[in-house]
Amino acid sequence: MKFFSFWAAAVAVCLFGVWVVDGFLEMNEEEIFYTEANASYYIESKAYNPNNALLVGLTLIKSAAAKGAVCLDGTLPGYHWHRGYGSGANSWLIQLEGGGWCNSVRACVYRKTTRRGSSNYMEKQLAFTGILSNKAVENPDFFNWNRVKLRYCDGASFTGDSEHKAAQLQFRGQRIWSAAMEDLMSKGMRYANQALLSGCSAGGLASILHCDEFRNFFPRKTRVKCLSDAGLFLDAVDVSGGRTLRNLYGGVVGLQGVQNNLPRICINHLDPTSCFFPQNVIGNVKTPLFILNAAYDSWQIQSSLAPPSADPAGYWSNCRKDHSKCSASQIQFLQGNFIFFNIGCKI
Repeated sequence: MKFFSFWAAAVAVCLFGVWVVDGFLEMNEEEIFYTEANASYYIESKAYNPNNALLVGLTLIKSAAAKGAVCLDGTLPGYHWHRGYGSGANSWLIQLEGGGWCNSVRACVYRKTTRRGSSNYMEKQLAFTGILSNKAVENPDFFNWNRVKLRYCDGASFTGDSEHKAAQLQFRGQRIWSAAMEDLMSKGMRYANQALLSGCSAGGLASILHCDEFRNFFPRKTRVKCLSDAGLFLDAVDVSGGRTLRNLYGGVVGLQGVQNNLPRICINHLDPTSCFFPQNVIGNVKTPLFILNAAYDSWQIQSSLAPPSADPAGYWSNCRKDHSKCSASQIQFLQGNFIFFNIGCKI
């Protein structure tokens, strides 16, 4: 097994569901989600349908209810699947949808009134673009594979398993993951010659946490790899000396019962919150894992390293919005968190 250290600028950048394909930013409808960790809002955008992209319908997982595999509000989870053909008929690509996390009862109660917490609000059709496109010119490697987008409606990167009865919240991300994989295996994925688990943002984190588990669904003869796109969230010190993202993750892990579903090899020597950070997990992933991340991750700069809560005087305001406006000392701080942090990529 070879290890390569790199920090790549993304060819196709995915940040909370926003893809840049051929230099074109796909977004037209905004949804706002509240996170109590820094008392700020971030914007999440839906992809629209450029260039008459393939529209794929939503399939609800009927068998999930009996397994308790439900969204935050108790509705059925779902996915979008476009069947492969020709040379790709027995190849499968699973993309885990991203969309942040909810770290408190208040945040999760709000989230269950959106498509990130209830299938009642999910689009009935999604445009398949980028790595999901059916056009060979746009997606030469995967255009004719079985391509699946698993919708994200739990708020803990498909890892939670608990509930909050008083708030009528179901934290069942791990069960959703398992139910979806079992359903897809029954629909032909068990016969795959090759399979790729991918994910973006919070889904990119999930693709790391579930990578070896995904490998174990298949016989040894099946070629299985994983791809995390914009999912390498760092346990970094913010500009005030605090740890904004660690505080958020601590809320997610504690509230949603994530601990029992994190890699045991990590839990055996680190606390559960630390094991929700991919930097503490990737070294022990046995399945080939590819990491794709921007050199300067705009979300992490704005919401983890220099959030308004850590910068009350506004010293980082311009830099936070545009890193070309950062001072030399600010660039040095960012490089200390991003460039200096080398990651291992197994191939």
